[in-house]
Amino acid sequence: MSDPVPGTPSLLRAINDRAALRALLDRGPLTRPQIGTLTGLSKPTASQLLARLQEAGLVVLDGVREGLPGRTAEVYRINPAAAYAGALDVTPDRIEARIADLTGTVVGEHTLPTTRRRPAGELVERLGAALAGANPPDKLRRVVIGVQAAIDPATGRLGYAAAKDVPGWQIPDLVPALSAGLGVPVDVENNVNLVALAEQAHGAARDSRDFVLLWADEGIGSAAVLGGRMHRGATGGAGEVGYMPTPGAPTAREAGRYANHGYQALTGGPAVLKLLRSYGVRGADFRQAVANAVRLAEGGGQRADDARAGLRDIAARLAVGLAAITSVVDPGLIVLTGGVVLSGGETLRELVEHELHALTIPRPRVRLSSVAGNPVLAGALDLALDTVREEVFGSTVRS
Repeated sequence: MSDPVPGTPSLLRAINDRAALRALLDRGPLTRPQIGTLTGLSKPTASQLLARLQEAGLVVLDGVREGLPGRTAEVYRINPAAAYAGALDVTPDRIEARIADLTGTVVGEHTLPTTRRRPAGELVERLGAALAGANPPDKLRRVVIGVQAAIDPATGRLGYAAAKDVPGWQIPDLVPALSAGLGVPVDVENNVNLVALAEQAHGAARDSRDFVLLWADEGIGSAAVLGGRMHRGATGGAGEVGYMPTPGAPTAREAGRYANHGYQALTGGPAVLKLLRSYGVRGADFRQAVANAVRLAEGGGQRADDARAGLRDIAARLAVGLAAITSVVDPGLIVLTGGVVLSGGETLRELVEHELHALTIPRPRVRLSSVAGNPVLAGALDLALDTVREEVFGSTVRS
């Protein structure tokens, strides 16, 4: 098989096929006249196109639609079983898997508990077990894996994480090795980058071409989308702001390269929990402590004053890092997500925005995430489906 030559009938057929498939994907089942109208194709050309897509297994009949008296039209839809894609969200405690068909409909999910002490050699087995637990109906065409680290494109190795945090991942040519072991093409992506992709597609950053996402949870991370595209950096580490030197926190020089230092030491979950306890706010973990602080702040008396002061302190710490990012990137929007800020809700968001605008000349909008469920899985599945559709939608033309 060779690529279609520009200007040839093969190229025109490929363009028309993609346009029709995209219309069916975006709008759902359509009749041949509707497809012809949406693509600008004549009736004979639309009929030939649909026959070609049916033969390729990408389109199936979906019944008939009644029109004027005595007239019916066959309805076509994307064949959901034409291809399947998978997504994995890998953390030290568990691997979540999700499978979707070509239309994006989720057809399987599974969570596999894990442990940090698993031998490195079991990595492929664990990933495979998580995918198998989601019971894919057929062979997967692509899997995207979200991890709390980043691939260095120059070396093919996983970086920005200590080996103890991602056991088994420190191997050369990681992506080819995982693809071979799982028997399916694999992409490995930073988890916060995937959250940003989900926000861009479905959430608070929808239609935003320049925005920064801050993930404030147990760990701290960010992602930058510039000109509508994810910015990954020369070593894949764009957005690894947890390591960013920050006033009032130890640096890598004092603490060690991957130790608790910089922005992480001031704003990560453990630091937030410790800070709120100093203001008399308790909680089983940092999420509960932040939620308790918001609840207490709505009352009166000394406890309310202390809770409000604690929340302002958290907001000020977050704003210092965001101000540094804003001064370099100048985003139009900042999206906040992760356990720290989502537990604080609009109360903490407003405080962060106020503190940030007091520090910077630009005043980007600050919004909370609006992606429901697991945003890492959502972003990973979107990325996998984009790749699969690009491959499948271009597979109808042979020359």
